Amino acid sequence: MTPSLRHRIILHAYVTEKSMDEMERQNKLEFVVDHRATRAQIKSAVEGLYQCKVQKITTKIVRSGKIATVRLAKEFSAEDIGSRAGVF
Repeated sequence: MTPSLRHRIILHAYVTEKSMDEMERQNKLEFVVDHRATRAQIKSAVEGLYQCKVQKITTKIVRSGKIATVRLAKEFSAEDIGSRAGVF
């Protein structure tokens, strides 16, 4: 996947109190993604942009768009990736 395509799939980090709690307790991050993106495309984009390993992706459609919840593999810290993604 080309770098420009990755940036079109992952729009920005989605930060709420719940997502911050999930980041600390469950090693998860949330992103607003393109509404046409599949789970496989989201996984590839996150792994390519942040050089990490994704364990699981879940998605949900909300009023503001499509939200992807990304659980990272145990060897990667969601807090470290979150700081690179602009959460902090």
